[in-house]
Amino acid sequence: MMSILFLLVSMLPLSFMKNSFWFNQCIYMFMLVLVLPLVGIGNSFSGLSYIWGVDLLSWVLIMLSFWICSLMLLASEGIFKSGYYYNLFVLVLSFLSLSLYCTFSALNLFVFYLFFEFSLIPTLILIMGWGYQPERIQAGVYLLFYTLIGSLPMMISIFYYYSEFGTLDFFFSFMVDEFLFYLCMSLVFFVKMPMYFVHLWLPKAHVEAPVAGSMILAGIMLKLGGYGLLRFLPLMLEVAMKVNYMFIILGLVGGFMVSLICIRQSDIKSLIAYSSVAHMGLVLGGILSLNSWGLSGSLVMMLAHGLCSSGLFCLANVSYERLNSRSFFLSKGMINIMPSMSLWWFLLCSSNMAAPPSLNLLGEIMLLNSLISWSIYTMLFLSLISFFSAVYSLFLYSYVQHGNLLGSIYSFSLGSVREYLLMFMHWFPLNLLVMKSEFFASWF
Repeated sequence: MMSILFLLVSMLPLSFMKNSFWFNQCIYMFMLVLVLPLVGIGNSFSGLSYIWGVDLLSWVLIMLSFWICSLMLLASEGIFKSGYYYNLFVLVLSFLSLSLYCTFSALNLFVFYLFFEFSLIPTLILIMGWGYQPERIQAGVYLLFYTLIGSLPMMISIFYYYSEFGTLDFFFSFMVDEFLFYLCMSLVFFVKMPMYFVHLWLPKAHVEAPVAGSMILAGIMLKLGGYGLLRFLPLMLEVAMKVNYMFIILGLVGGFMVSLICIRQSDIKSLIAYSSVAHMGLVLGGILSLNSWGLSGSLVMMLAHGLCSSGLFCLANVSYERLNSRSFFLSKGMINIMPSMSLWWFLLCSSNMAAPPSLNLLGEIMLLNSLISWSIYTMLFLSLISFFSAVYSLFLYSYVQHGNLLGSIYSFSLGSVREYLLMFMHWFPLNLLVMKSEFFASWF
């Protein structure tokens, strides 16, 4: 673990190399190969060293982090070609991948909290430095203050926990049966997922962020909330059994409300961002149900959503680079001039609505089992969320691909090998990993 950490730190100066677009890709792929042998079985830890260690949950999210960071570089060729502070962009991305690696592999509460908060800074720089509209400043402030207001009570509860038990290690964890402790510890994860009512920062951040910022937000940052709940709920099991039903109901009702909001969107990125809130509402319900189906299904769904949502943001960026607009009313008829890209739109939209053989379907089946076994009454909102996810996914595909072309288009690039490779590297693992689904479903 420490050797990989030192290697990550030593990679930081390499970001200042000139003409290093593909070299940086190779670095992240190399990191994936290094992390690959660390895989643990179930909830047993491997690669232990001082305050670092990896179990299956951490390993899956670390692999996803490096994979998405690699694809972020691949999607950001426009920054490389224009020379718009590309080296600084790669340096920020390196700090982000380092902080995510440390967050997911930390075995100490305070170290986890430290890197959890540190990962916010590179994301903020990405949005405010390479965003498109002047509103990116407001979006960055929303992101910063929502997270910081939620994380301050968590820091206080960590200090309280240390004063009571004299340790912050996961291996020596003690249960705390206090509702205030539960609320303070969980609030930041509810904001990060995000849960309905504290989700308003997400659409703003997504719409104003560059494609790389949207990818890391959808692919990894939302998963920090789920990961934190999965790690910390064992500390608060007794009180969680009593009060979780409130947040499960909020997650499911919120998921339905957000699904309705999706259908009324006129901005492509905004629709994909709101669909993330609906999917993470299901994940929240699965985690808080505290049964094995829910805990395993939430990991599968987080992995599936990370790949699928990130791919949809890449497709939205492909349209934006050609039309200079993300509006549904201007981005029409793309199937007439980009039929090959239209295939990728169809494949990723179908995955987003949990069509087989995608990993989304497996995650959704596991979460449906989990929540219906928790209470039969959840079936109403689960069926509505499932139905409307198909509605807004089909709405997205049909509206963008069919209809009359924008009359002001003068010249057009039909897509490069880089863009098709980017789509393939999102879709292929999303549909191939379902063949090895027992591996991801066995961590609990």
